[in-house]
Amino acid sequence: MSGPRHLYVHLPFCSSRCGYCDFVTAVGRPDEHARYVEALLEELKLERDLLAPELETVFLGGGTPTFTEPAALERLLDALPPAAELTVEANPETVTPELAALLRRAGVNRVSLGAQSFQPELLAVLDRVAQPDTIRRAFYHLRDAGFGNISLDLIYGIPGQSPSDLEADLGEALTLGPEHLSCYELEAKPGTRFTHAHGAELARQAEAMESYFELVVDRLTDAGYRWYETANFCRVPEAVGGRDLRARHNLAYWLGRDYLGVGVGAVSTIENRRWRNTPRLRAYLDALSRRQRPERELEVLSDAVRREERVMLGLRLDEPLVLGPVAAAVDDVALERMESLGLASVSRLAGPATISLTRRGRLLGGGVTAEILA
Repeated sequence: MSGPRHLYVHLPFCSSRCGYCDFVTAVGRPDEHARYVEALLEELKLERDLLAPELETVFLGGGTPTFTEPAALERLLDALPPAAELTVEANPETVTPELAALLRRAGVNRVSLGAQSFQPELLAVLDRVAQPDTIRRAFYHLRDAGFGNISLDLIYGIPGQSPSDLEADLGEALTLGPEHLSCYELEAKPGTRFTHAHGAELARQAEAMESYFELVVDRLTDAGYRWYETANFCRVPEAVGGRDLRARHNLAYWLGRDYLGVGVGAVSTIENRRWRNTPRLRAYLDALSRRQRPERELEVLSDAVRREERVMLGLRLDEPLVLGPVAAAVDDVALERMESLGLASVSRLAGPATISLTRRGRLLGGGVTAEILA
């Protein structure tokens, strides 16, 4: 085994915490940014032998990676192993001409910009700092710096959102013309202050999610974007000089590839093991300052679990899933029933048998996949 070709790097720092967020984050703490980068690089040094000699993707997520103090961020980027795709997540309020130039200078070739919405009242509900003009300016700063692969994130099902609000958000995004769009339904974790504040409205929005989802798919595919994964859309190669603009790092997850994650709370999956670093920032920093691996939760993955995950993730894609390696995870009777209902498709005409979800099956999503799993 040559090792994973995909590296995830977690940068937890944010200017503020959004009410719906359940990622491992830390607000502010500018005096700890440089020390945290030191810890990241130490962890990467300890784990470098797990990775393949040449990487395909590196992804900096958070948190807000671009909130990290610029000198520390640039030091990290300069020290990372080279990869064909280097993505950095960014919040619009952090993107200045100087920051965009820093990213380009450091070899970043893809930016994922967290817009979420272009409606001021909905941004306020989400506790987002950026305003609509902030999002537009950030996008143009990235364009002016030479970025030709920008992704925008949008959220639907926000308390107070209407179908016309979502339609307007999609229109604003399409006017900017990003190469990639990720459109997610809002997931608010039970017991958070967000659910306490918006519980009744969240229940109402949950009933509208299916229609919102269909609106997203119709609007973006009509605009010429490929619906290549449940929540992800990209420009087709014919429109962009033959480039494949799918998110290669996330595609690795959906295809069941192994990956290494470094940073507080980061997850790794390699062969039959999955581990998660401690989510406690102080414990993470202290361990790496002693050149020791941070405390981790380890899960041993059985072949059955890996097969089930392969089906669940693979059926999110618009390309057929080869049945042979995962056949033991599939309920043949249920699959035949889903096929008869026009929700799944099985091809046995040429080469290995494959399964895929139809358009209607993809719109119903996880429920169909759950039926198919043995």
